[in-house]
Amino acid sequence: MPRVSRNLIVTADPSDNHALQRIALPAISDAVDICYNRRTIEGKEPGLIHGVEIKQLKTHADERGSLTELIRRDDEFFEGFGQCYVSVSYPGVIRGWHYHKKQTDYFTCIQGMIKVPLYDIREDSPTHGELNEFYIGEDNRIVVKIPVGVLHGFKNVGVTPCYLINFPTMPYDPNDPDEYRIPHDSPDIPYDWDLKFH
Repeated sequence: MPRVSRNLIVTADPSDNHALQRIALPAISDAVDICYNRRTIEGKEPGLIHGVEIKQLKTHADERGSLTELIRRDDEFFEGFGQCYVSVSYPGVIRGWHYHKKQTDYFTCIQGMIKVPLYDIREDSPTHGELNEFYIGEDNRIVVKIPVGVLHGFKNVGVTPCYLINFPTMPYDPNDPDEYRIPHDSPDIPYDWDLKFH
């Protein structure tokens, strides 16, 4: 099947007055390889978007409860601390596509389950045009490092509100937000947010 190049119009935020920006999306076809969370930082399997890393979290439990470390300053994959925030989403909610030009994100989910697709739109990347998908939450405790320039979003795939925690490397600046958005249902991104049966 022939591959088709497409373009998108992207704004930093539809509610503000940032100028429109045109970016070139990779050529796409009907065949899209999806990488499920199969890799830890120690064991680097092929198939992940360039710069994406995963930290497998370890929970320590006893009769008092449990403790799970999320991010440490001395984690090899951690670039630095900008801020930390929690985002709560109700079942079925999609927080659609966006990317950053300055900050790296570190996603984890401490309650509920989310799926997190990533799409590499960096023209100089060796994985330009590749798509990854991760399931993060109570049933799969991981942190996913999302590099600068990689489109990402998430969807609550559970039956209760989910609690996503992010540790971006830059603090949010409301006067100059590093947020470049694309509609979650854009036909130019080869991804389907619906439930998949494998």
